[in-house]
Amino acid sequence: MRLPLKLLIRTQEKPYFQINTSPILLLIPTILLFLFCLTQAYGQKTKLNYNAICFYYNWYGSVKVDGSPWHWEHPIMPQNDKDTTSGFYPANGNIGANYYPEAGEYSSADSAVIEKHMQQIASAGIGVIAVTWLGQDDYTYKSVPLILNAANRYRIKVCFQIEPCVRKSALATRNAVEFLITQFGKHPAFFKNTETNKPLFFVYDSYVIAASDWKDVFGINGKNTIRNTFFDADMIGLWVTKDEQKFFLESGFDGFYTYFAASNFTYGSSPANWPQLKKWADENAKIFIPSVGPGYIDDRVRPWNAKNTKSRENGAYYDRMFQAALDSKANWIGITSFNEWHEGTQIEPAKPFMHGNFKYEDYQTQKPDFYLLKTKFWLRKFK
Repeated sequence: MRLPLKLLIRTQEKPYFQINTSPILLLIPTILLFLFCLTQAYGQKTKLNYNAICFYYNWYGSVKVDGSPWHWEHPIMPQNDKDTTSGFYPANGNIGANYYPEAGEYSSADSAVIEKHMQQIASAGIGVIAVTWLGQDDYTYKSVPLILNAANRYRIKVCFQIEPCVRKSALATRNAVEFLITQFGKHPAFFKNTETNKPLFFVYDSYVIAASDWKDVFGINGKNTIRNTFFDADMIGLWVTKDEQKFFLESGFDGFYTYFAASNFTYGSSPANWPQLKKWADENAKIFIPSVGPGYIDDRVRPWNAKNTKSRENGAYYDRMFQAALDSKANWIGITSFNEWHEGTQIEPAKPFMHGNFKYEDYQTQKPDFYLLKTKFWLRKFK
């Protein structure tokens, strides 16, 4: 993921031909063997699962590429207005994360980094990535065309997760959908749900906007609706609390996801509730996307949130979440995440690292690509 290549030269007392012993010619068998092995390996591509969607963050920066170490530098976040917690991680070895990336403090707009990421994602069998959308005026925008082009080389499809900062209203969300479809909808890597032939968008923290406002843009009779227009799409909201049924029926969302990798952090992120959520989704013609993750830890940037830390248990936590998703009979699976380093949910390779007296978490006795391989194992079981 070979058959040996043999070059036989027939000789007799009087050879059929004279062998030229030029050093360059003597290298030909080696070159042929290399090319043969390369074509064999290329032909055995990992099968991608296009019902598996991994959340991908393109918000990291470096001084060399972006002028600033965006997101590697990070403030310590207070819990509320009364919390006096403060502090700042300046990057350069001291980052706002509990794990340290094997690739170092990279830029999300570095073509070489993106190429490596797409290779890793494809090797795990992931067919779709949900790229964080922070708007066309944000520094992250320049990475999007690069991601689409690289994804296409690995047969990966790209959809988007629309963040709160660019969808402060339902109408602003519609505008984001229009822009993304207009700008990238014809790109061969732009994802469309094969069942509906529509693009798919995640809307993070959708619950902060009233269902009646969403109905205006996602309802069939809404004043500013996308329905039955060129911009019609499968819109996926975030299911958080127990009683979200009314919201999703009235808002016009096509489905819902659970996102959080911390089991029991919310009703939606609790695997025990997934069979019931799947049943309700089926009964109401909604798309259900439970989200699995390898663990959770964010106490570097949110020291008050240690109670929600979920140990990786050397891969056992990830196994349980994947098994629960399969047991729920879900048609889709979300993976949180490829590289959300702040919350320690990444499956991207990490490495042992120390900065001063602080020792970063790592994948223990496992190799850096352990969670990529584990993802591949589970996606082979997910039909």
